[in-house]
Parts: sequence; structure tokens; C-alpha cells
Amino acid sequence: MARIRTVAPKEAQGLRKLFVRLLRRQTGGMVPGIFQVLMPDLQVAIPTCWLYGYLNERKGSPLSKVQREMIATVVNGLIGGAP
Repeated sequence: MARIRTVAPKEAQGLRKLFVRLLRRQTGGMVPGIFQVLMPDLQVAIPTCWLYGYLNERKGSPLSKVQREMIATVVNGLIGGAP
């Protein structure tokens, strides 16, 4: 059975720990599931963080609320997160 490697926020070390702190500050204390999936590879995580913010967090987001919820549901299901 294939598993997706993730980094739990509690287990983050070094640069990843700093990344977790910044994310928590920006998101009100939580680390979105998509970043737990991306943290093993920071070369992918950092640009994706920017893209995530651009698509989901700005006022003129091209994604509807339903589309954002669909993405969140799939990601949380893949990492075994809570709904």
C-alpha cells in the first residue's frame, strides 16, 4: 500500500519548524493539511505556499468556496486528517 510522506507539525525540525511557525501565524494557529504533505520537499512547498495563498486567500480568488472545500476534503482524506 502506497503512503504519502508527511511531516506532522509537532515533528518538524530546522527550517521546517520555522515554516510551521510562519504558517501558524498566518492561519490562526493551524497548519493546513496540504502543507503537511508538501513539507518533506521545501523546494516544492515554498512556491506551492505562495500559489495556495494566491488561489485561496486573496479577495479575488478564482476558486469558489465549494471548490476550495473540495480540495481541502481530498487533501485531508489523503493524510488522514480530521474533517
